[in-house]
Amino acid sequence: MQKTSKKALKIISKKGGIIRTREALEYGIHPRTLYSLRDQGDLEIISRGLYKLSSLPPVGDPDLELVAGRIPQGIVCLISALAIHELTTQIPHEVHLAIPRTARYPVCHEVPIKIYRFSDLAYKSGIIQKEIDGFKVKVYDSEKTLADTFKYRNKIGLDVFLEALNNYQRRKDSSLQKVLEYAKIDRVSKQIRPYLEATT
Repeated sequence: MQKTSKKALKIISKKGGIIRTREALEYGIHPRTLYSLRDQGDLEIISRGLYKLSSLPPVGDPDLELVAGRIPQGIVCLISALAIHELTTQIPHEVHLAIPRTARYPVCHEVPIKIYRFSDLAYKSGIIQKEIDGFKVKVYDSEKTLADTFKYRNKIGLDVFLEALNNYQRRKDSSLQKVLEYAKIDRVSKQIRPYLEATT
């Protein structure tokens, strides 16, 4: 059993110290081994079916990790994405997630989530992976997030968009052209253009 546990810990460590039960099974780690490692104090449960090595520092944003593990098709968007990209002073009280328009509505009882249904192209565009405390989270890039924030300005506030745009403009790698390209996908390019031009 000790040999099995050591092998499992090595695999989990290679994966960044965080693993889902489903992934563990794919790597040949039996659930009994996970439970044993948990009971020995080598593993901690982040949420049901999601484990991390106890030697890792505490998870900075457990809500994001939990949601990413529970709703793999969800892409972190809008205020939650702005917070990840450090473009807002807003503190999201729920995880904002985009899902395909035709997808089943996800359920996550442990964490408050806000779901937005995106059209096919809008859903697939601008997805990147951010590593947060060793855990990979799918999120829209800064430019796509700005375009989305403008599109949903009536729901989350134009002031949120303006603050984010102002913060984004201070970055050396900012690209308003890229924001405009995403705005075309979101069908708000004509409406957003005056705001972008006012900042140049």
